[in-house]
Amino acid sequence: MNIRIYLTTVLLLAMHFASGQGVTDSLLYLPDSVRPLTIDNFYAQVLKNHPVAKQADLLTEFAKQELRLARGNFDPKLEAQYLAKNFGDVDYYKIFNSSLKFPSVLPFDPSIGVEQNSGKYLNPERYISENFDFRQFYAGVSLPLLRGLITDDRRAALRQAELFGDMMEAEQLKAINKLFLEAAKDYWQWSISYYNFRLYNQNVAIAEEIFRRVRLNYELGEAAPIDTIQAKITLQQRLVERQEALLDFQNSGIQLSNYLWDSLSNPLELSLQFAPVMNRDIIGITAAQLEELTNLARENHPDIQKLDVKLQQLDVDRRLAAEYLKPKLDLNYYFLNQPFDPEWNSSFGFGDNYKFGVDFSFPIFLRKERAKLAQTRLKITNTMLDRSITERQVLNQINTSYNTLVNNGLIISQQSEMVNNYNRLLEAELINLENGESDLFKINIQIEKLIQSQSKFIKLLGDYEKQKAFLYWAAGVRRLN
Repeated sequence: MNIRIYLTTVLLLAMHFASGQGVTDSLLYLPDSVRPLTIDNFYAQVLKNHPVAKQADLLTEFAKQELRLARGNFDPKLEAQYLAKNFGDVDYYKIFNSSLKFPSVLPFDPSIGVEQNSGKYLNPERYISENFDFRQFYAGVSLPLLRGLITDDRRAALRQAELFGDMMEAEQLKAINKLFLEAAKDYWQWSISYYNFRLYNQNVAIAEEIFRRVRLNYELGEAAPIDTIQAKITLQQRLVERQEALLDFQNSGIQLSNYLWDSLSNPLELSLQFAPVMNRDIIGITAAQLEELTNLARENHPDIQKLDVKLQQLDVDRRLAAEYLKPKLDLNYYFLNQPFDPEWNSSFGFGDNYKFGVDFSFPIFLRKERAKLAQTRLKITNTMLDRSITERQVLNQINTSYNTLVNNGLIISQQSEMVNNYNRLLEAELINLENGESDLFKINIQIEKLIQSQSKFIKLLGDYEKQKAFLYWAAGVRRLN
């Protein structure tokens, strides 16, 4: 090759590959023509409009309605009954009873009402004096003294509904964390493909310029035909690599569009004006942060939370089952025409004008009740074992993810040094070319190795961020702090 070609090629390559790491840094620096889309901004968009995120919100709403359903057992209830019989022009009876009951979370249920009964053949039990037009006010309470005093079906159902809300919160967190993990993987894959495309696009421009200059020198009679063939092959190889990188970039952008939706749940396409942000300097996880993640996982990991809530629900079942081992002893006491009668005359006394009753029942063998309690205790033991297994698996997964992250960090450091060393080899080959001791073929080999090392460095940066996202997911959090 003519000395002019040598010097031109050396100058061109030296300008571009003056620093191999510098080239990588320039690739990671976004031009003003694109808008940066950081991982945090991407997360915010996903959380705001993604259908899975909206489905997770529905879990919270469903839990609210479940609680509302349980609270309905304590709604005041208005009841009314009217019975009448007339046969052969004889007024057998007319019975009217209206009451308002107030179920409460306390172990007693107060109620008030009014009765109006009359008729020739009225049951004496229902007899009311005609002094107040056969009407009578009553107000009283039903109080369980044994079974139902501590808890009952209604209060247990209310507590279960409250715990169901906690269960749905853990399920919601699990769904969102899973969504964020998949979104992070695709975001960093998009980043890798984007910066790889920029790398190969940049090298296509260099190969085109070298080919143009070599061909010009051939036309001037200062280069052999074989030199143009070598430059052409290199250009063709760079074009193929760029096309492959372009396809990967386009497909990864389409994949990332799966997470982009507008407020009306219409799918969006990822605009080409946006570009991912990837930093050369990795931000690792310290031992103190690992301990913090471990503590957060023990307390807040959704799988552990769900088992904790399940244990609380089973404890509610256990206490209710234990309550049914007690005899049923209910006390009923109702004031009649106290403190006011139908004409609103006031009077009050415990010894007069009342209805009093006691209900008692008790199964002799309690086989059903004891079996129910034993089953609940077995479920509690089984769930506690599940929780121990789950916590161990979670903590081990955190530790293995952390070890992988640390190892990847070391590999990135070594790969960075490798890029620098390949660059030094290229610089040495350029000096040899200038001294006439090398050729374009050898230069292309060194450039190829440098490009491959830079491409792998970019991939390692993206994989490191993927692994960090997996570590957060393993700990059950979206990210630290």
